[in-house]
Amino acid sequence: MKELVKKLTEAFGPSGREDEIRNLILEEIKDHVDGYKVDKVGNILAWKGQGERKVLLDAHMDEIGVVVTNIDEAGFLRIEPVGGVSPYTIFRKRIRFERVTGVVGMEGETQDEIEKNLSKLSFDKLYVDIGARNREEAEKLAPIGSFGVYDSHFMEVAGRFASKAMDDRIGCAVIIEVLKRVKNSDITLFASFSVQEEVGLVGASVVAYDIMPDEAIAVDVTDSADTPKAIKRHPMVLGKGPAIKVMDKASISDKNILEKLINTAEKKGIPYQMEVLI
Repeated sequence: MKELVKKLTEAFGPSGREDEIRNLILEEIKDHVDGYKVDKVGNILAWKGQGERKVLLDAHMDEIGVVVTNIDEAGFLRIEPVGGVSPYTIFRKRIRFERVTGVVGMEGETQDEIEKNLSKLSFDKLYVDIGARNREEAEKLAPIGSFGVYDSHFMEVAGRFASKAMDDRIGCAVIIEVLKRVKNSDITLFASFSVQEEVGLVGASVVAYDIMPDEAIAVDVTDSADTPKAIKRHPMVLGKGPAIKVMDKASISDKNILEKLINTAEKKGIPYQMEVLI
């Protein structure tokens, strides 16, 4: 499964531009499902089995990124976030667009100016250097409206995985593995690989109304509290099993589904953690 996670996380797929990752997922699942389709907004919806009861597993394909909003005369790109991107985490990072890779810089010539901009860093102070010498060169490589993602690679650290786009390519990998392993079932299992989650749950909303499942489980990531100065009210840590979500700021999980997940984990001896995401 490590190679699958590596392939999925390194693929290009910001919100609204999921073509590359969608094609990779289709290639992985096409021989392991009874049928599939790509809907009008770009979601993959696959199904397996012919039972009356419908169960949906969902993971989103898209990743956070940036979009080019302007290009100055010197060829530097101005950008805005696509999804939850902080200016502090993207500063000095490499950004990969479809045709070129650049580095995020910050305005400032003097030490005082640099410190002032850093103290209240915003995207208005950031730019991307793609090596272009002027606007015309830059427009050929990354015109206004181009989408970009973090340019990083999958790595294994002490038996743990690190990469861009773990949110939520790891969820996609889990559902792909489920589709490959499930052989006979008394339900109809639906799997959706949805688009544009990072900008407002766009794809998953369409899928839910499309198939109207009896039960649905979103397979996604969560915070980990085993780092220095982590949130003390979060119990979730790496290595102690998947987290079963009770609630977050936007939703409260169905009690019956929670009980089924807990009972199944205990029956099968699967370690798990309870998650209340604040």
